[in-house]
Amino acid sequence: MSASLDSRVNAIRAVALVGPAAAGKTLLLDALLAHAGALPQAGSIERGSTVSDHDPLEKRLGHSLQSSLAHFTHGGIRVHAIDTPGAPDFVGQALPALEAADTAVVVINAQNGIELMAQRLMTTAGERGLARLIVINKIDAAGVDLPALLAQLREVFGRECLPLNLPADGARRVADCFFAASGEADFSSVADAHRALVEQVVEVDAAFVDRYLTEGDVDPRELHAPLEQALREGHLIPVCFCSAKTGAGIGELLAAIEALMPNPAEGNPPPFLEGKGTEPAPYPVRPDPAAHALAHVFKIVADPYLGKMGVMRVHQGRIAKGGLLYVGHARKPIRVAHLFMLQGARHLEVDEALPGDLCAIAKVDDLAFDAVLHDAQEDEHIFLRPLDFPTPVHGLAISPARRGDEQKLWEVLARLVDEDPCLRIEQTGQDGMHGQQTLVYGLGELHLRLLLERLRELYKGEVLTEPPRIAYRETIAAPAEGHYRHKKQSGGAGQFGEVYLRVEPLARGAGFEFVDAVKGGTIPGPFMPAVEKGVRAALASGVIAGFPLVDLRVVVYDGKHHAVDSKEIAFVTAGRRALIEAVRAARPLVLEPVVQVEITAPEHSIGDITGDLASRRGQVNGTRVAVPGSLIVQGLAPLAELASYQSRLNAMTAGQGRYTLLLSHYDAVPPNTQAALTAAYQGTDEPD
Repeated sequence: MSASLDSRVNAIRAVALVGPAAAGKTLLLDALLAHAGALPQAGSIERGSTVSDHDPLEKRLGHSLQSSLAHFTHGGIRVHAIDTPGAPDFVGQALPALEAADTAVVVINAQNGIELMAQRLMTTAGERGLARLIVINKIDAAGVDLPALLAQLREVFGRECLPLNLPADGARRVADCFFAASGEADFSSVADAHRALVEQVVEVDAAFVDRYLTEGDVDPRELHAPLEQALREGHLIPVCFCSAKTGAGIGELLAAIEALMPNPAEGNPPPFLEGKGTEPAPYPVRPDPAAHALAHVFKIVADPYLGKMGVMRVHQGRIAKGGLLYVGHARKPIRVAHLFMLQGARHLEVDEALPGDLCAIAKVDDLAFDAVLHDAQEDEHIFLRPLDFPTPVHGLAISPARRGDEQKLWEVLARLVDEDPCLRIEQTGQDGMHGQQTLVYGLGELHLRLLLERLRELYKGEVLTEPPRIAYRETIAAPAEGHYRHKKQSGGAGQFGEVYLRVEPLARGAGFEFVDAVKGGTIPGPFMPAVEKGVRAALASGVIAGFPLVDLRVVVYDGKHHAVDSKEIAFVTAGRRALIEAVRAARPLVLEPVVQVEITAPEHSIGDITGDLASRRGQVNGTRVAVPGSLIVQGLAPLAELASYQSRLNAMTAGQGRYTLLLSHYDAVPPNTQAALTAAYQGTDEPD
């Protein structure tokens, strides 16, 4: 690596602003941009003039719906920042930002305290090995108890959370606690905070421990290497105070990002893996511009003018305009006709991108979320360890008002699903009532409502919807056997295939296993994929209530074939019908999604809320203080019982309550619910 390129990579910072809704991340980014001189002044949510909330829908609603990028250069440091939405329904936009950053800046609203999204994102960032910086925003808000909030942070996230600065002059400014050994603050003590920070940092380096014990203090300017080690190991989680509204602490936060947060060579290496199969090996990515290029696509944008655009983080090598790149396993390279850095809605063309840079290429149909771009074919089996996204369980049936528009609607939906890894789309077959249906699954009512808003803008036609459907599943409770002989003769060559199989229940969440246990060639090897295809078709459409079958093993152990009449279609049918017969004899069950629910509400409403949750087959696991006068109730409840829950919560809390849901697991529905779902199912039972 040349010295000049090395210094350029060392001068890059990549941060993701994450945290709950209303924490002020969007205004915080604008304040940083303005302080760095990249904006003449910070924008306004009310005027729709912020850099990152540039989508018309975001401006109309007044909050972020998707991640957005911006960058600036200040003090010789280039900072890439990703603003992310905070609503739990849009976590599919927030989580991928962590794959592109070296530092997770977790923003907390001083008025609301520690919310579920902050906890979740702190945990994920720690699991990905990112440096974490907590920013307490809105320190100037009336009635906030900042000492109590700092104590709560340390209680929830660990004693590693130490203030890098403290509010001073009635929260009109902040006092540095790392480089300054003394000073005035609104609470606590700058000297004590300085001592705690230095002691926490030197603990990772024995030589500095000896110096500290001998000399009583160490110049913080000498602590860069142990500080980066402490951040990498999670031994230190700095806490900064600020107000994006007044500008208090913004300069200090910018200085902390530039001087203390890791560059691409100082953070933990990203979890790249290499190889095929179930046991790939870790791949050591190096932020060296001279190495093979490796970049990871963490965001897809369907741009109306540029087509499909892939937003990526360069992890290794150098990507240049006009260069050639391979997308994953593709054998044919693509040419980088244009290379962009994004500034909200603006696309700024650049000539190259180095390790640590966030950039975008457009008009490449082969791009997909999570793709790895590389410039050497031998790197085709390198990939980034996937994120653990929540399972979308809120369903909606969508159809075009005009017949014949099904394909057009599907194509528009597919584009929107490309952009969000927490949206899922599927088509059902004939269900006896509505024919073929397009189902979309998301993380909540808001997620699906915003999908419909964007769909109507892009589709330019009327869309019909049915009430949200719960993503029920089917499974079995006992082993059983099934058999089917498919035989058709219609003049000339016929169809013949016979399959014997058994089904066995697996643990919840285990999925599906297909086992070929046929001996003696009673079903020839070339026909076994057809049997599996038939089995999988039955799994997808369900047996007793029309929901996908999960958590079972299918063992095909015998069958018969005919030298002339056996064809793939015959074994597809035999496999499907044998599976249906076996499942019906295996004590089939309908499973329902059970969600973790976290409800934040005024203290006086908690009795009503816990009683209501119990009446909905829920259970309360505990309560804790959110902020003074407000409690958080944590529990489990079937998703089906929480339809339109916000209106019920509004009635119990006079509109002051809010809640979040996260899939926990699947469990069997009550017998009366299963009977109703089974009775409503009008699946066909006619022979093929």
